[in-house]
Amino acid sequence: MTAAPLGTTGRTREAGLPESPPEAATPEAATPETATPETATPETVVDVKGLWKIFGEREAEALRACLEQGLSKSELLERYDCILGVADASFQVRRGEIFCIMGLSGSGKSTLLRHLNRLIRPSAGAIDMLGTDILALGEAELRQMRATRIGMVFQHMALMPHWTVRENVMFPLQVQGLSKAKIWEVAQRTLSLVDLGGYEGHAPDQLSGGMKQRVGLARALASDPAILLMDEPFSALDPLIRRQLQDLFLELSRRLHKTAIFITHDLDEAIRLGDRIAIMKNGRIVQSGQAREIVFNPADDYVADFVQDLSRIKFVTVDDVMRPLAELPPGSEATLVQAPRIRQTASVEDVVRTAIGVEGVLVVEDESGQDIGFLTKDDLLLAIAPPRD
Repeated sequence: MTAAPLGTTGRTREAGLPESPPEAATPEAATPETATPETATPETVVDVKGLWKIFGEREAEALRACLEQGLSKSELLERYDCILGVADASFQVRRGEIFCIMGLSGSGKSTLLRHLNRLIRPSAGAIDMLGTDILALGEAELRQMRATRIGMVFQHMALMPHWTVRENVMFPLQVQGLSKAKIWEVAQRTLSLVDLGGYEGHAPDQLSGGMKQRVGLARALASDPAILLMDEPFSALDPLIRRQLQDLFLELSRRLHKTAIFITHDLDEAIRLGDRIAIMKNGRIVQSGQAREIVFNPADDYVADFVQDLSRIKFVTVDDVMRPLAELPPGSEATLVQAPRIRQTASVEDVVRTAIGVEGVLVVEDESGQDIGFLTKDDLLLAIAPPRD
């Protein structure tokens, strides 16, 4: 007997998935295109408090020593032969927010993420996801939570090689027990969202790395989860493909109003994607906040090393560097009439382009159009120059 080729009846029946487009779909569950818009009031959907994870046979004893004596990662290993994965991590994520967690290899960022859908159980602490104490869930409740409310995208997607692209995306919908008509409809729509229309019948090994990641993203989005957990999903890709997928992820997050916790070791990626960023070292969150806060006010030398080579032009606004009109050189008041106007909220990056070819000063206006200050080209150069040691 000859094996059925890709996408044929033998394969789809074996997978328990629809083998052809059903006649019609009935509305049973929310789909990625029908997600409800966010309310105006920010709502906390992830609340992590005092999370600890220690790996080793003497876990309880080592945890007690950490709490009582404040042992470091190296001291814990030396005294108890235990590894500190996460140390006293606390953070909140608001609905619709992209929260980036970054750090070097071994900092604990991926370990922390895996606690959020309880792939790992913590040594201590509390995790509230969407108003649910995820640590109190039984196995059946946890499976339901993962299937319907939490999506996960990994660096290595582990797509089923014997299934087609469509079948891989259909799988989480099948787990939910939806009708075959609904499964087909949602899978097609989700593949269109990630620009994979026309590739539905192909096998994963026929796709490029970037296309495989699109399949993984579609699979995560298909069940319309409230929260996406993203573990370095684009880090293995070429720079251009990586940027394209970042753009796609940002677009879909905004369009579908998704909350995401995104793990990365790349500061540029964290700044580009994240509404807020948490930086980890040796299992601890050493600083969290908006990118601008972290760049201008690093909490310690570790964070300062992360941001030292970053161009400040991305974050400096006119309001940060403008000077009051009272400091204008004597006799220069007459030049104000013809001087170019710039808004105090404008980025220095944009103003640099405005300043090309301008002699003299640039006048700063507030939102009402009132003159409130000025800048010179020297002010702009100092604003974007790296700080001296």
